[in-house]
This record gives sequence, C-alpha cells and structure tokens, in this order.
Amino acid sequence: MPPAVPSYASGTSDVPLLGDTIGDGLDRTAARRPDGEALVEVATGRRWTYAEFVAQVDALAFGLLGAGVRTGDRVGIWAPNVAEWVFVQYATAKIGAILVNINPAYRTHELEYVLNQAGVSVLVAARSFKTSDYAGMIDEVRPRCAGLRRVVLLGSAEWDALASASGDRDELARVQASLSPDDPINIQYTSGTTGFPKGATLSHHNIVNNGFFVGSLCGYTEDDRVCIPVPFYHCFGMVMGNLGCTTHGATMVIPAPAFDPAATLRAVAQERCTSLYGVPTMFIAELGAADFDSYDLSSLRTGIMAGSPCPVEVMKQVVDRMGMTEVTICYGMTETSPVSTQTRADDTLDRRVSTVGRVHPHVEVKVVDPATGRTLPRGEPGELCTRGYSVMLGYWDEPEKTAETIDAARWMHTGDLAVMDSGGYVNITGRIKDIVVRGGENISPREVEEFLYTHPDVRDVQVVGVPDVRYGEELCAWVILRDGVSGLTPEAVREFAGGRLAAYKIPRYVLVVDEFPMTVTGKVRKVEMRERSVDMLDLGDAAAVRTA
Repeated sequence: MPPAVPSYASGTSDVPLLGDTIGDGLDRTAARRPDGEALVEVATGRRWTYAEFVAQVDALAFGLLGAGVRTGDRVGIWAPNVAEWVFVQYATAKIGAILVNINPAYRTHELEYVLNQAGVSVLVAARSFKTSDYAGMIDEVRPRCAGLRRVVLLGSAEWDALASASGDRDELARVQASLSPDDPINIQYTSGTTGFPKGATLSHHNIVNNGFFVGSLCGYTEDDRVCIPVPFYHCFGMVMGNLGCTTHGATMVIPAPAFDPAATLRAVAQERCTSLYGVPTMFIAELGAADFDSYDLSSLRTGIMAGSPCPVEVMKQVVDRMGMTEVTICYGMTETSPVSTQTRADDTLDRRVSTVGRVHPHVEVKVVDPATGRTLPRGEPGELCTRGYSVMLGYWDEPEKTAETIDAARWMHTGDLAVMDSGGYVNITGRIKDIVVRGGENISPREVEEFLYTHPDVRDVQVVGVPDVRYGEELCAWVILRDGVSGLTPEAVREFAGGRLAAYKIPRYVLVVDEFPMTVTGKVRKVEMRERSVDMLDLGDAAAVRTA
C-alpha cells in the first residue's frame, strides 16, 4: 500500500519574486504610466495620476527628512482611510522609516502602549474622527511617551508644510538607493494570546510581493480600479489594497474614511470599479442595503473576501447579485504579510465557497500534528503552518515571542486548525490559539480580561468568543463578582471601558456566574464556556451558519 500523501503544498510560479523596495517599485510603475490614475478619494473628489501621486509622496518624503526622520526611525500613523494615510505609507517607505500602523479604534490604553513599545518618534494623526478626539488622547498620553518628539495633525499648518516640502532630489535618490528590500518597513500590531498586542515587523520584500501576487491572482492590470473600504491600518487595506494596485499600475479607490455600505456601493458605481474588497460583514451590509438594486455594479469582475470565515450563502450572493464572478477568498495573518492561500478565479464555485483556496506562489503550507509537529496525511485535521518570503521578520523587540511562533526551520505556526484535501485546497476548521475574530479584527481575550480585572466589582473574569451572524464572533465575558455585589450589566461594562478600550474589544454579552467550568487540573474550560454561552444566549442560529 503506498504511503499517504502528506498535507504539504508549495506554490510554484513562472513569475519570479520582485526584488524591489516599495519606493523603487512605485517609481517604476509611475514611469510606465504617468498619466494613469493612481488614487481616488471619493468623499472629497480628489484624485491623482501616478505622476502626481509620486510627486506628492516625494514632497512628503522631503518633509520627513527635513524633520529629522531617518532610515529605521518609527513613524506612527493614526487616522482613518484618507489619501494622506497612503502618502505617509509610501513616503516613509521611500526613506526607509518604519511605518507603525495605529488602529483608529484605539483609545488611550492601547495608544500609549504602542507608542512606547515601538519607540515612535514622530506621530502623524487625524485631529479627530467620529467620536474619537485623537488630539485630546495624544495630549493625555504624551507625557508618558518619552520617545515621542513630534506630533503632526492632518489639516494643520504643520502638516501642510511637511506635505509640500521640497528638497534635494539627489539626496532622496541616495537615501532610497541605500535601502534593502529586506529592511523592516512596517509594524502592525496584532492580538496574541497573552496581554498586549505584538508588533509584527514586515519588510519591503514581505509586503511588496504579497500585494503583487494577491493582485496577480485577481488578474489585475492597469485597467483595474479597486474599491478599498477595508482599513489601511490592516494588511488587507495597505498591502492587498494599496500595494496590490501600485505593483500592477491599477487604481486605488477610497470610498469613505470608514466603512459605509452606501458610500461603498456609490463608489463602485461612480468610479466603475472592477474589484471590491471586504470582510463578510461588509458584504452582508452592502447586500442588505434597502436601495441595493439602484446601484449599477456591472463594472465589478473580481474582489476579495477575507478577514474572518466567509459564510457560504453570502459568497453565493456576492457572485449572483453583485456580479463578482471571479471573486476570491484569501486566508492569512498579519505575520505572513498577510496571504498564504487564495482561491483562484477558475476554481469551481463549490471550491470558492467551501475552502480558503490553495497555497500562494512562492509559499509553502503544511498541516501538522500540534503535539508532535509531524506532517499529517491529507484529510486529517491539524495546525496550519506556512513558510516563505511572506513570513515576518519577527515581533518588534520581542525575540522570545517570535521564537514561540516561528520555529527553527522558519515555519510560521498559525494557531489555526485546518484540513488539506487531495487537491491541496485548505479548509479552516477552528483555532488552537485563544483568539476571537470579530468582523476581521483579532482580539486577545487575555487583554480584555486583564482590563476587566480593574473593574472594582469584578473578582474573576474569563472572555470567550461566541458566534454572531453579522460579525462572525462577538465577545462574551463570564464574570464572578466580589462578595456583596449583585449584577453587572453589559451597559455598565461598556460605560466602564468607554474611552479606555477600543469599542470592538468591549464584550457585547456579560454573564454573571458563581464559577467557571474547570478541568481536573484546574484549568478553565473555554471550549465548554463557549458551548454553554451559545445555549444561555440563544445563539443557535448564528452557530449554525456554514463557512469556508
């Protein structure tokens, strides 16, 4: 009897990896199609050709150099999806400064940690957005951030001067030429299983190539116009979106500063977008718009659904009602730049709605026994691991945590449970790591637990993810109260956390209990807590939704 086929696949490709830095690649694209449209900001009507876009990026690069920013310095960006975010992304890359993405939903608790952990010296930020007073929060934490020497608010005279600077082009060229594709260029904070988020550190080589190959598998050319309602502070927006476009000479279309289903549909129709990105909740909201049928979406051809498990019925509606016949599903994580597997346009609909596709070009994936590390036969569930150009350099200034995730052979252990079928297609079946994915946002239950421990009425707390039709998962806190305290409502928890914790990390459900389910060795049984939460909160319908 022949040996079983192992759950291993490598992504062959006739197209070589790119050896560019981000700045060199952008310059090459702009030289090829200077009059092609690079960026459109629908909300303001502003638009830039590639020649104009590079001129704006270079002006900001001159401004940063004049402000004393040097290769390797960390520059933070804290803003919603606006054109200025994109300028900062490419201008920092041109001079080798490391861009630190800060989630627009963060509050003082998280902001202070990220600024200090990354050693941010210059912070570019919106003055405010929606209910977030960014300037006020920065003022509050700044005395505790010793390395932060300069804050530049978008729209201020200081920003205008920075963004319209001029300088010695030979000097900028010299700095740009001194950079290596393997240099760190981006830090993105991702929730882990313990405490605060970790800063996944990515190189030019990591994200230029991932953006390029994601775009290639979507069939991008200079004629494509990509609607990007997903946030820039995630890889989904800045890598799969922005770099996916600029490496192919396609057009980046920003529908709104934050996701709005009507604005997204309007942008697709108005700008004749050929591709649309989103996490499942975004597509659900768009499909549910009362006036959905009034939008002309006939230009749509492809797009990407990713970030959290994709409900099969939603995927079918995206194909049938939105005309995205070549839509793909991507799987990945911040630490892998992000995409490791992707469905192809020529895959059957069944493959595209029931799997996360096959291995990406120039990447390896395998499914292993979590206990032994042995590669399992195809069809058997285990932990998904990935290796290749896309694996991050490491967690910023945390070598021990890096070593816990990337083994000696450079395999990234994803913490996700998966099955690889006989055709090499991967299905994600669960998670080993204690992470909740809510609408594409990774949330560390431990971080939320540690915060809730500071509530005066809480004696003990455990946080689990429970199924949700809209977001995929929601947070549920099991709370044991201090003696003499009765009742703790979700509203009271939201009030306590408001302004201190990002809204998406605040539990939707709070269950007050006398004890937690425990193993015989005294460990909390979170799997059982999740199962019991589904019954206690009557979430059976959400738990029954089938996903890829």
